[in-house]
Amino acid sequence: MGKLFLVPTPIGNLRDITLRALDVLQSVDIILAEDTRQAGILLKHHNIKGKLWSHHKFNEHGSAVSVAAHISGGMSVALISDAGSPGISDPGFLLVRTCIDAGIEVEALPGPTALIPALVESGLPCERFCFEGFLPHKKGKDKKIRSLAAEERTMVFYESPFRLADTLERMSNLFGPDRKASVSRELTKIHAETVRGTIGSLLVSFTETPPRGELVLVVAGTGPVNRHKE
Repeated sequence: MGKLFLVPTPIGNLRDITLRALDVLQSVDIILAEDTRQAGILLKHHNIKGKLWSHHKFNEHGSAVSVAAHISGGMSVALISDAGSPGISDPGFLLVRTCIDAGIEVEALPGPTALIPALVESGLPCERFCFEGFLPHKKGKDKKIRSLAAEERTMVFYESPFRLADTLERMSNLFGPDRKASVSRELTKIHAETVRGTIGSLLVSFTETPPRGELVLVVAGTGPVNRHKE
């Protein structure tokens, strides 16, 4: 029987990949990619010639069973996402569960993910935090934010640049405009930056100058450490 490897890929800078990740990508029989074109850029940069298969949120239900069958037949498979660790707000969970149910060995390699650098750069307490991923786009968004109003831990969200101002406005209404927060964008890239302040000040800033690129929003919780820092 083969094995499934979950291989994190750079979130921006193509050099942010481990030597072991490169070894795995060189050695496996199949590389599953969320976007084969994006994966092709990474593999070409590191001179890796692998057999790319498409595996994304629109085909993963059918793909997972087929991939598990190939691994059971002796093939080794690596799963990569467009950026970061597979399964973290990206396809991966369904394939992992399918493989585990089939008795297939699954190994997740350590590596890049956007949430940890953004959390540490925020200046907010990071010894305890909760990762909420993407909020609902419209329906249920206020309900989800309201459910987190009393959360004591620092909260980390992924957000689109097109929805950031709307999210900050809703959080201002439901958390209060004085809650500390930060927005990190384009992490590891040339124009990377982290803007810190309050929800209210960030709302003003990003309404006046809409952001570009991938974003991570970090919001203070209500715990005593957060209150002490205010």
